[in-house]
This record gives sequence, structure tokens and C-alpha cells, in this order.
Amino acid sequence: MDVTQTPQQLSAFAAMMWAWALTFIPRLGGAILLLAIGLLVAGWAGSAIRRGLQRTERVDRTTIPVAAAVVRYGIIILVVVAALGQAGVQTTSLLAVLGAAGLAVGLALQGTLSNIATGIMLLWLRPFNVGDFVEGGGIAGTVLELGLFTTQLSTWDGIYKSVPNSQLWNSAITNYSRNPTRLVLIEFGIAYEDDIAEGRRVLKQMAEEHPSVLKQPPVAVVPLSLGDSAVVLQLRAWAPNPIFWDVKWELTETGKKRLDAAGITIPFPQRVVHVVASSGEPASTAAARLGAP
Repeated sequence: MDVTQTPQQLSAFAAMMWAWALTFIPRLGGAILLLAIGLLVAGWAGSAIRRGLQRTERVDRTTIPVAAAVVRYGIIILVVVAALGQAGVQTTSLLAVLGAAGLAVGLALQGTLSNIATGIMLLWLRPFNVGDFVEGGGIAGTVLELGLFTTQLSTWDGIYKSVPNSQLWNSAITNYSRNPTRLVLIEFGIAYEDDIAEGRRVLKQMAEEHPSVLKQPPVAVVPLSLGDSAVVLQLRAWAPNPIFWDVKWELTETGKKRLDAAGITIPFPQRVVHVVASSGEPASTAAARLGAP
């Protein structure tokens, strides 16, 4: 190795690096600027899509979050590819590498991709809409938003729940808000000594007089079962879904008052104990031992 040539080689290397820096740094700066502007545009476009769709009554509220997310992430992907091209990266070969890497990442993130797929299926099949009260995956609440990854719910006691879409999709979904009417079922227990027919008449008349109870299907009161302490009468009445609970609470309160006014009692649970004396023991002694009067 010729030591005398080392300064010249270092100078050549420095000149080459300087020329590369003069070429690459502006491209890198342009790529960073493009990426920053693109991210801002993506966020602005997602918000604009959300606000615009919310002003339009013809668009289902359930689809708005998904549409905004698709627009935002689509712009981000395009901006990232354009920024890499601006930086001098060969995007054609890069896309092939990213495709292979995406497959590997997809296998590692099966749960996340499953949430995206099930979110699309929930959006397509539409078992619920925003504002519906649903139960699924062990959680019940009012739907606030259906997103690509999770569904946001608010429980009846005001608790926020973020549920993975796959958890809802892989369970039976009960939608309490879908149908316009609901059946009100209320059980009243009356004493065995009371007139069953009179109790049925009182409850049926009470329900038919309620302004919110539907005429069709008609009100019915059936002797449901013979309990330990009472004959159980079941009131069956249909009510509009939005006021279902109000109607049920009012019928329960009014039914108790009407039965009291008709002299029909709602007995407390009770148990009759028959004392049997053991061999050679008087019945009075056995009763005293058990504390019977």
C-alpha cells in the first residue's frame, strides 16, 4: 500500500461523499416534507369525510367511521410510497419486499386482521346500527361507533366499553332495538285462597286501560304455575320498543295497586312444617323441641 496516495484517496472519498450529500440531502428533505404534509392531509381528509357524511341524512351513521378511516389510511399509504420514491428508493422492488413482509406481519397479527375482517362483515351484514342497544360477546350496551378494529359501546350504567370486532362476530348478537315492539312479561303471585279468574280479570283490564299498551296482539293473563306459596299469574302485553321499560314499570306498580284494591293478596313466601313425633315421644314434646307453638 502506497502511503503517499492516502491523502489523495481520502480527498476523493470526501469529494464523493460531498457530491452524494448534495444530491441525497435535498431529496431526503423533500421526502420528509412530503411525508409531513401527507400526514396532515390524511388527518384533515378523514375529519372532513366524517363531518361531511354526518351532515348528510342519506348516509347510515354506522358507515361513517369506517369510511373516514379508509380514506385516511389510503392517503397515508400513497404518501409513504411517494416519499420513498422522492428519497430515491426503488418503489417497485420495495413493494415486492413489502408484500412479502406484509404476509409475515399478517400471520403474526392474525387477531388484528381478524378484527378488520369482522368489522367489514358487521358493516356489510348490519346486525346493529349506531344507537341500538345490543348484547354480544358477554357485553351489553348502546352502540356508539363501529370502527375497523373495535366497536364502542356505552353500558346502561354509563360505562364505556371498547369491544374487539371479532369478539362480537364470534358470538350471538342480540339487538334489543331492532324490532318496533316488545313483549312485556310480568309475573304476579296471588294467594291460593283468592279467585284466580278475578285476578286474571283485574290484571287484564288494568293492562288494556294503559294508553301505551298495544291493542294487537291482545293482552293476555295466564295462570303460569302453582308456586310454593302462591298461584303465579303472568301478564303478557305488547308495547312500543322505545318505551318498553316505562310501560313495564308502570304496569308492575299499577298491577299491585289494582290487586290490593280488589282484595287479592300477594302472599309472602311461607312453609308449613308438620311435626311427627318419634317412637315413644309425645307430639307436644316433639313440637316443643322444634320450637313450634
